[in-house]
Amino acid sequence: MTVYGYARVSTDGQTLDTQRAKLTAEGVERIFAEKESGAKTDRKALQAALKALKPGDLLLVTRLDRLARSTLDLLNSLDAISKAGAGFRSLADTWADTTTPHGKLMITILGGLAEFERSLILARTGEGRARAMARGVKFGRKPKLSPFQIEEAKRRREAGESQTNIARSYNVSHQTIGRL
Repeated sequence: MTVYGYARVSTDGQTLDTQRAKLTAEGVERIFAEKESGAKTDRKALQAALKALKPGDLLLVTRLDRLARSTLDLLNSLDAISKAGAGFRSLADTWADTTTPHGKLMITILGGLAEFERSLILARTGEGRARAMARGVKFGRKPKLSPFQIEEAKRRREAGESQTNIARSYNVSHQTIGRL
């Protein structure tokens, strides 16, 4: 079992020294550190730490907000750790310890709440779309051709002109003309 650490600060003015000292005192063998905003989900050192994890390893952070800024980001990171067969622990947040049954329970509850919140968002979004459609709002891409151009292109096609020639005159692909 290897114990890895992850340390992060948001700005160049901050220092990683305190986090490094705490992680080292806990027996961390390798620390992945970076100066990146927690709002970024594609942090290089975090990705490297997640890739390094093997079954039985442990990823340690000093505080939960060093790993993630949002519940969704946290759950995605914890899922990646779990899929690697590794554990996770936060020094300041003792409940966030996937190596204990209590910690696993707390993470499961958080996951359930996040899933519930996501379903509420989807329901509200769907209702909003339905109301907008009832008001005549059109969704999706704007048509490449106007109704007049569509009718004209159909007439030209029926007259025997090739799809490619018609498409070139409207600056669209021949598939667009074919779908008409």
